[in-house]
Amino acid sequence: MENELASLEAKVAQAAAQIRQLRADNASLRQQVAERADENARLGEKLAAAKARIEALLKQIPETEP
Repeated sequence: MENELASLEAKVAQAAAQIRQLRADNASLRQQVAERADENARLGEKLAAAKARIEALLKQIPETEP
């Protein structure tokens, strides 16, 4: 009986350690997702600005008639 309790206690301690590790991993992953979302938004803004500049340049090119 004593061995069973010790084994159960060890398993509970191991499960608790795994839970703490998973929570830390989850927090890290959430931070990474937030950083990637910010980067994605920033790159989207840069892409929109580049598109606007290209469109403005295209309007400056005179049209040639065949």
